[in-house]
Amino acid sequence: MSTTRIALMGALWFLLAAGGVARPGEWSGQATLENFGFAQNGQSERQESHVVSFTVQPEYYVEWDGGRQSFTFEPFWRYDHEDSERSHLDIRELTWLKAADRWELRLGVRKVFWGVAESVHLVDIINQTDLVENLDGEEKLGQPMINFAWIESWGTAEIFLLTGFRERSFPGHDGRLRTPIIVDDDLARYESGAEEERLDWALRYGHTVGAWDFGASYFSGTSREPLLQPDRNAAGETVLAPFYPVIDQLGLDVQGTFGSWLLKWESTYRRDFGDRDFLAAVGGFEYTFFDLRGTGIDIGLLGEYLYDERGEDATNPFDDDVFVGTRLALNDTWSTELLAGVVIDGSGGGNFVNVEGQRRITDHLTLSLEYRAFTGTEAEDPLHAFRDDDHFRLEAGWYW
Repeated sequence: MSTTRIALMGALWFLLAAGGVARPGEWSGQATLENFGFAQNGQSERQESHVVSFTVQPEYYVEWDGGRQSFTFEPFWRYDHEDSERSHLDIRELTWLKAADRWELRLGVRKVFWGVAESVHLVDIINQTDLVENLDGEEKLGQPMINFAWIESWGTAEIFLLTGFRERSFPGHDGRLRTPIIVDDDLARYESGAEEERLDWALRYGHTVGAWDFGASYFSGTSREPLLQPDRNAAGETVLAPFYPVIDQLGLDVQGTFGSWLLKWESTYRRDFGDRDFLAAVGGFEYTFFDLRGTGIDIGLLGEYLYDERGEDATNPFDDDVFVGTRLALNDTWSTELLAGVVIDGSGGGNFVNVEGQRRITDHLTLSLEYRAFTGTEAEDPLHAFRDDDHFRLEAGWYW
């Protein structure tokens, strides 16, 4: 662990001790059993068509000082019996919060989400993607930080000091949903001489004006999105080595709510390597038919357009694509929900199909189902690496 993170954790525990946090708190959390089933054999003989894994994610929460101070601890552990790289331990949250009437200070490890779009989250840049958890990029590693928010009638202004960089996780030789050539994170390189010790920072301003919610952000630091470069490891094997450039990124996210309509927009302007800059954007809508014909069922229709000035490459499969989907909520006792969609390549290449559903079985047990498919991909398409990885994922989650 880096010296900055050690110092941060030491300061956190000192503040907690000074605040008298040794009082009883509340434990909650979840444990899951996950089954992957793949329709085809993998690219390697080492890859199995059926994979089982197990997770535990408890959470401890305590507050004091009349609710103005709190502490949250949320570790995460996964064991995968096939892929050792997917078996990992992480701290998702380890945060002390001090709140006042007009400001909030958070210190520790956190997950922060920015964005409004359904298909991609362009502006969401604070946390590193936990890629071995899910290909969609929505699972994140905890990020050490100091976060101060100033809250006024004119909006909320925040500053983030990000103390220590987290490298992206990648599947190993035995893992599915990986590139044909293994990514060796032991060979990770950085543009910054400080490497993972670099102090990154970000600013964000958010406000609501009438029916519109918007956020404007600026990030300066090591990119969470590595470039993958051919290299050789110690055994002489050809591998991909992650390279993390330093970037500056402006972000904007906007959502308008007009009855049954949601209008959504995210865009980023990024500069890296000192002279390369590009624009990326996603915009669209969601229209919901509430209480369809008195059944209590809600059905939403979604549409988004994805654009990236870089074009299609290994780090960016969606450069000129359209997302269409539907969201179903039965609003029943067991919270049955379904989301189905497809990202269609605008240049006539491959498509990415995604279906997600969940339903409570009891007050403590939930079943989730996910189906992913990669259809019609061509050799130059980044999604072509997953052409044999169509799969179902069934997950049973126990909550307490």
